[in-house]
Amino acid sequence: MKSILLFLSLSIMSLTAQITYQGNSETNKKHVVFVASDHEYRAEETCTALARILAKHHGYDCTVLYGVDENGEIEAGASNIKGLEALEKADGVVMFTRFLDLPDEQMKFIDEYLKRGGPIVGLRTSSHGFKIPEGKTYSKYDFRSKDPEFKNGFGEQILGNTWEGHYGRNHKQGTRIQIIPEQKGHAILIGVKDGAFCYAGGYNGVAREDFTVLTNSQPMKSMKKDAELDETKPPVPSTWVRHYMSEDGKKGRVFHSTQGTSEDLLDADYRRMMVNGIIWSVGDEALIKADSDVSFVGKYNPSKFKNGGHVKGVKPSDLQDMESDVMPVK
Repeated sequence: MKSILLFLSLSIMSLTAQITYQGNSETNKKHVVFVASDHEYRAEETCTALARILAKHHGYDCTVLYGVDENGEIEAGASNIKGLEALEKADGVVMFTRFLDLPDEQMKFIDEYLKRGGPIVGLRTSSHGFKIPEGKTYSKYDFRSKDPEFKNGFGEQILGNTWEGHYGRNHKQGTRIQIIPEQKGHAILIGVKDGAFCYAGGYNGVAREDFTVLTNSQPMKSMKKDAELDETKPPVPSTWVRHYMSEDGKKGRVFHSTQGTSEDLLDADYRRMMVNGIIWSVGDEALIKADSDVSFVGKYNPSKFKNGGHVKGVKPSDLQDMESDVMPVK
C-alpha cells in the first residue's frame, strides 16, 4: 500500500511541475523542499544538484520546485512555481529565488511555512527573493518593504540581509571563501577546507548582532581559480547562521550564503559547506561527517551564469531520473 501511495504521490507531483528524489535511508526520512527560480545564477541547476546529493548520499527525501512558463518548461526567474503545497509538511526549505511576485495561491504556502518557524536555507539572490508591489496580500516580503514590522522583507527579516549591492565587479571577479578561524569547529564547517573558490562575485554582507558569521568573501582580481586577491577589497561576511522568530514565537534556523551559482558547486569544499548547511538547518548536525559523500549524482556540467542563460526546453520531468544530466541538452 505504501508503494502505491508513493507512486500516486509522485504522479501528482509530476503534473505540478516538481520532482522528488527519494532518499535511500530507512532511518532518516526528513523531507527538504527546494524552491528554485532566479534569473541569473542557475538556481535550477544548483538546487537539482544539491537535492540529488542529499537524497542519494544522505537519505533525505528532496522535492525541487521550479519556476515554469505556460508550457511547463523551466523558466529562470518565472513567478509561477507550482507545487508549493509541498511546504505544508516540509522539514526544511532551501530558497534560491529572485524578484518573485507569486500569485497569492502560491505565496500563501511560503507565508504559512514561515509562520510555523520552519528552517530556511537561503542562497545568493534570496536576499532579494521577492519583489511584490505595495497593496498586495504578501507585499511585506518585498526586498524593499516599508512595513514597520517587516522592514526590507524576507531578506532582512528571515535571512538577515536584504540586497546590499555587489562587492567588487560581478562576472569579472571571483571570490575566495575564507573560514572565520573562531568558527572552524562549527558543524557546517566539518570537513570544509579554507579557501574555496566561487565564480560568483561578492555581495555586501552586513553582519548583525544576531549572526554567527562562518566565512568571509574575499574578491579576487579575476575569475581564474589561481587569481591574486584584490587587496583593495577587504573580506566581508558571506556565510552565516541565525534564527528568525515565527509568528507563534518559535525560533527558526537559518543558513545563508551570498554565493551559490551552479558553477560555484564545482568547488568540493563550497559544495560540502552547502550540504552541511542544509543538514544543520533541519537539526541533523550530529549526522555531519568530515568524509561524507558530496559527489555529484548524474553528469553535472553547469551553465555559465548570466541573465537569460538557462537551458531552454527543459521540463522538470526531464530531471526526474537521478542519473540524468544536469542540465539535459535538448
